[in-house]
Amino acid sequence: MNDTINKLPFADKELGQHFLKDDKVIQAICHDFNDKAQIILEVGPGPGILTKHLTKHKKPFYVFEKDARFPEILKDFVAEPNIFLGDATKIDWNEFLKDKKQVTDKVWLVSNLPYNVSVPLFISFLTCGEIEFLTLMFQKEVAGKILSFAQKEKDREMGSLMALAQTYFDVTLLCKVPPGAFIPPPKVDSAVLSFKRITEPKIPLAEKNSFESFLRALFQQKRKQMGKVLKSSFAEEKIQTVLAELAIDRTRRAETLNLDEVHALYKGFKGSNS
Repeated sequence: MNDTINKLPFADKELGQHFLKDDKVIQAICHDFNDKAQIILEVGPGPGILTKHLTKHKKPFYVFEKDARFPEILKDFVAEPNIFLGDATKIDWNEFLKDKKQVTDKVWLVSNLPYNVSVPLFISFLTCGEIEFLTLMFQKEVAGKILSFAQKEKDREMGSLMALAQTYFDVTLLCKVPPGAFIPPPKVDSAVLSFKRITEPKIPLAEKNSFESFLRALFQQKRKQMGKVLKSSFAEEKIQTVLAELAIDRTRRAETLNLDEVHALYKGFKGSNS
């Protein structure tokens, strides 16, 4: 590992690059879903720190890298036709996988996410129903918006990203990662989350866009009373009816809701005009 670290090119700050050097974290990531997946995708492989371990699983493997310096290095681990240079935020993952997998193949996507685009990338992965498993590195603050790290239930705060993620995935913490695990060390702690897609989510994936729009309306001021917040999106009569039917007090704050309540509210307001 030390030889590899010494040979690493400089990390591009504009691309949010931080190269992992902690072998324990690397091994945890690279063995997260290796026994369940038939196809592996890696986004942002950089100089191949995870790549060289992931390719040892001997499964169809594809990498997507934005930095033009790295494809030449990645050729040591990955067949050239399986290396894609470009912006991963612009990839249609369903289209890409259309002729790459059999119906029963399970796809696992791995990424040490660039922190500056971690949320849009995650949502693009979520939107692709063909991706069964995700192992993703986030800035710890962002990871906490997907999976609460609070020990006590009363301290856990629901938010739009958490509701969206946990509607479509079972999410667990794989490991927390300190700054010293990277070169160069970021100024923040990080965390790796594991995602296993829920086979029959309470909100169908086909409704993801309308559900996401509702979540933005519901959580736009999540520390204010819901009755007041919802007025900017729905008629007062509809608000009164839905909250009464669900026995949810209009003075509650959205951050106190549980996931079942969020789903019930979405279904109650679905189809309402602003």
